[in-house]
Amino acid sequence: MGITELAVLRWVHIVAMVYWLGGEWGVFQTSYNVVNRKLPMDERRRHMETAYRIDILARTGIILLLPLGMHMGHLWGVQPYGGAFLVAMWLFVAGWLGLCWAAFIYRETDRGVKLTVWDERIRFVLIPALMIAAIASLFGKGPFNAGEMQKWFSLKIFLYSVALVIGLKLRFIMREWTGMFRVLAQGPNEEVENRLEKSIRFGRSIAYVYWIVIGSVAFLGATKFV
Repeated sequence: MGITELAVLRWVHIVAMVYWLGGEWGVFQTSYNVVNRKLPMDERRRHMETAYRIDILARTGIILLLPLGMHMGHLWGVQPYGGAFLVAMWLFVAGWLGLCWAAFIYRETDRGVKLTVWDERIRFVLIPALMIAAIASLFGKGPFNAGEMQKWFSLKIFLYSVALVIGLKLRFIMREWTGMFRVLAQGPNEEVENRLEKSIRFGRSIAYVYWIVIGSVAFLGATKFV
């Protein structure tokens, strides 16, 4: 029968989902040592470095899911835009990924912080665009097809945009870590330590919601039941 375009895209999609979900779990677990005041500062910084190295794979996964989903949606007939639209989508995501990785490479510098801000600005535009498109499609206004047994795609796009919102907040939290660790590197600071712990506690609480949303996205993609 041979290897089909859809089969390859589905395989990459599964890998991206695994890195997304697994990466978020890795950052979650590493955060316990980031805030552990009993550890030497150098050790805590190493754990923060590990968190960043794990997180970049999760970031890569979530970004890749957008063009993969749109491409497969076109092949399944639930997303009517192919050709030039898909080419533009893949080129846009290639640039977005490049920006994301540049922010990771320069993460300990002012340049890295600025690149991260630009990464976030892309999400500020993309999130409402996806939400509006998904909701409009569910009400039969397009741009996606949402007939019988086709609504799963619009629901999946909506949940993906919700996941981007949560992920954006987690990006804010990790950016705070960089600034706070710069202060802690200068010496003990009880106020900053308390802020760091509070920040990470909040991040852990929304991480649970994040995993539920990620699981729901995967469920809709696998079952296509609506």
